[in-house]
Amino acid sequence: MSALRARVGTLLDDAVAAWAGAPGEDEVRALRSRLDGPLRLALAGRVKAGKSTLLNALVGQELAPTDAGECTRIVTWYEHGLTYRVELDPLDGPVRQVPFRRDGGALDIDLGPLAPDQVRRLTVAWPSRALEDLTLVDTPGLGSATVTTSQATVRFLTDADGVDEVDAVCYLLRHVHADDVRFLEAFHDDDLAHATPVNALGVLSRADEVGVARLDALDSARRIADRWSQDPRLRRLCQEVVPVAGLVAQAGATLLEDEHRALAALATLPADDLEALVLSAERFTAEDLGPAEVLPLVRRHLLDRLGLFGVRLAIDLLRRGEVDSATALARALVDRSGIGELRRLLTTRFAGRADVLTARTALAGLDDLLQHRPPPAGAEALAAEIEAITAGAHDLAELRLLTALRTGAVAFGDADRQRAERLLEETAPAARLGLDDEVGDDAVRAAALDELGRWQRRSESPLATPEAAEAARTLARTCEGVLARVAG
Repeated sequence: MSALRARVGTLLDDAVAAWAGAPGEDEVRALRSRLDGPLRLALAGRVKAGKSTLLNALVGQELAPTDAGECTRIVTWYEHGLTYRVELDPLDGPVRQVPFRRDGGALDIDLGPLAPDQVRRLTVAWPSRALEDLTLVDTPGLGSATVTTSQATVRFLTDADGVDEVDAVCYLLRHVHADDVRFLEAFHDDDLAHATPVNALGVLSRADEVGVARLDALDSARRIADRWSQDPRLRRLCQEVVPVAGLVAQAGATLLEDEHRALAALATLPADDLEALVLSAERFTAEDLGPAEVLPLVRRHLLDRLGLFGVRLAIDLLRRGEVDSATALARALVDRSGIGELRRLLTTRFAGRADVLTARTALAGLDDLLQHRPPPAGAEALAAEIEAITAGAHDLAELRLLTALRTGAVAFGDADRQRAERLLEETAPAARLGLDDEVGDDAVRAAALDELGRWQRRSESPLATPEAAEAARTLARTCEGVLARVAG
């Protein structure tokens, strides 16, 4: 546990005592409990952006429904549990457990007599290693034809009157739409409670559809994502944009032996016949094309599961002999989908900074309670400690500086800005310094000393603006922290 998280934990213990028996006690206890829980990550985006598919790929199971059913219109939490359970939180009435079944893998949840707009949230508890350190929140699509559906997501992620529910957000983009930028700007704020570039990540979802599902589609998608990552509108709102073929990742994580056999049979077709078959989705499912042993019904199923790009990729891998089993094919699909890079970023950028992000949202929640429902006594002392932690914690200073660099409030040249952002965005010592993970401590120590000297000189330069000098001092302290970690 970091020093910041421990200090915030002590503050929240004091707050629980201050609110004992008073309105707001339950909220403070919830904040204290949340501080010790896993990081909370929301998946947001426009309708059909692929949020539920990406969630399934991250969990490694088909849990979230991906069709346009009523449950896709409700904010749904997926958290680790010892048993399988679904709880419904209605707008009117107590939280209750509800029945569910799995329909083709995805959950079919019985809402009873309630309509989706009468449900505040659903919580799915599921025994899954993927959910032990990361709670995932699937949100309804923005831009929905149903106004209340879009409003549910906006209200959940940007409501300034309540405690922020999540610590970080992945925003899925099919292309940079004006609504996407407006939503991210609404979610972005300079106070503690809202998104900064350090806790928001862009995902070029459905990357396999780029370039008409050609085999090089993901290469094209990576170039687009790199360009978007440098877009001034997005730089100030999210750390990075990464391409992911969610459908391919989900299929790889859940591939069945029967699906492998059908794809292997298709891979044995003569080259001309195969080329004609995979030319388009319509031809792939045509009644008069394809081998007799792989019926059109089976081909439609494969298309639904993998998409046209995924089908082409799987057949190509099989034809070239790169895979020879269902397990090998599943692993190759996951590897080619881009989900590995997303997981790496979630681990290094979010999970690696989980203590800071959860402490940050806990401070925001406590500050909100002090403003709206202060305790009978001790409010001034609690407020003073929040201010002291916020001003003095270096971890929080790093978040503020990253935001300042991304928004242009602190101006460095391109080379120094890139060095500074890397120091602030990454969490592992070697990665902060631009080194490979395999390098030894001596190399990390030497690079950290060199970087420390660079920022100390910048902080003492008579030509530096006050903002740039203060930023350089923060970065120098970050380098000192890297040196301490290597020494320890």
